[in-house]
Amino acid sequence: MKYAIVPVTPFEQNCSILWCEATKKAAIVDPGGDLERILYAVEKLGVTPEKILVTHGHIDHAGGVKPLADRLGLPIEGPQREDAFWIDAMPQQAMKFGFPPAPAFTPTRWLEDGDTVRVGEETMAVIHCPGHTPGHVVFHHAASHLAVVGDVLFQGSIGRTDFPRGNHADLIDAITTKLFPLGDDIAFIPGHGPMGTFGEERRTNPFLT
Repeated sequence: MKYAIVPVTPFEQNCSILWCEATKKAAIVDPGGDLERILYAVEKLGVTPEKILVTHGHIDHAGGVKPLADRLGLPIEGPQREDAFWIDAMPQQAMKFGFPPAPAFTPTRWLEDGDTVRVGEETMAVIHCPGHTPGHVVFHHAASHLAVVGDVLFQGSIGRTDFPRGNHADLIDAITTKLFPLGDDIAFIPGHGPMGTFGEERRTNPFLT
């Protein structure tokens, strides 16, 4: 699995493009906005998007999901259905945070813990990691030692839990019992900021040590 990171929105959210080397089929993860920037990256990479993946329902991660899905005719997979209230409130989120109008949507497929998603010939595991939002999911590609973690974990920090239905204990539990056991060598793409590894965060992250 190959990847490219495209920062989007005023929040500098890491939209990820993941693709299968064999087929050049791609998934666009968390297209929060700036669709022309995302599409330019897709063109430069020479890949063909086949779906949109969503980690959670916050505006900076999901504000561009429906417009991009409509434009390219793509199915939407994720997040877990407990984030439906966030997605239903997408227009209100856009107004509150000064984003362009963002429509609500219903995913083609809600995801659950233990599900898998396909990108070309590659398969990723779905891990439900509530805490930042109740329906947050993480995508893990074991063969590449790669995880796309959204706003669960950051280099030196963790996701906020002061939003509606956030839960700090759930977040810590998800990180320590679901993510860290995947291995210290797992590199992760966070929702914001630079990449890191689970091992480094396990050893040094002040919110987890």
